[in-house]
Amino acid sequence: MTELIKVGMADWKIASSGGVLKTTGLGSCVGLTLYDGAAMIAGMAHIMLPSSEIAREEQFNRAKYADTALPDMLDAILAAGASRRRLVAKLAGGAQMFAFAGQDTMRIGPRNVETCKMMLASLDIPLIAEDTGANYGRTIELDSATGVLTIRSIQYGTKEL
Repeated sequence: MTELIKVGMADWKIASSGGVLKTTGLGSCVGLTLYDGAAMIAGMAHIMLPSSEIAREEQFNRAKYADTALPDMLDAILAAGASRRRLVAKLAGGAQMFAFAGQDTMRIGPRNVETCKMMLASLDIPLIAEDTGANYGRTIELDSATGVLTIRSIQYGTKEL
């Protein structure tokens, strides 16, 4: 029986030994995954916002922001036995869910994607696949045994990265 590990909004988790990470409701949020195929260790973050600089509280949820969730998840995945040299990343989500009268003032989805890509580049983690942008929601699952990222959407069915 495969263990299903649910990743909530503004949350991240890691899985190994064939566990499957799943998060739902990715609209403008980004699902960022890390994977070490040799160690079969996976991580998934459900990122809501690009930068923790906008956090008003001193003690904020670090999993909510791209610039803090990725380093925290990276530390945990390395502590679990992954090798930094073997890590690869995949991204999904970052949709532009609300465009009012043709203007998109906040650009949360695109900014989430841009920040994730900048963070991955700064950490020398290759981004090998993505399904980002557009204007529809996604549910994703990452299998820690295979590294396959399954993306489901109502409009476009299922695809694998």
